[in-house]
Amino acid sequence: MVKVVMYQTEGGQSLLEVHLGKETVWLSQAQMVELFQRDQSVISRHLRNVFKEGELDEESNMQKMHIANSDKPAAFYNLDVIISR
Repeated sequence: MVKVVMYQTEGGQSLLEVHLGKETVWLSQAQMVELFQRDQSVISRHLRNVFKEGELDEESNMQKMHIANSDKPAAFYNLDVIISR
């Protein structure tokens, strides 16, 4: 079961929707862009390197989820990927 939790600053300036499931947090690339305030290409490159270098296994740390108003599933990455260096 996947839960959705929404976080917002006290001033209401930013909003981040977090998917919780399998005892971890799941974010899409777009959410990581917002969270870390980096360009999408930086996040993509980082993710590619994490899996290419074998730091983490893509199959067990990424899952496809259907999101509202989308005709295809989006890739979501777990907390291990989100905080990887």
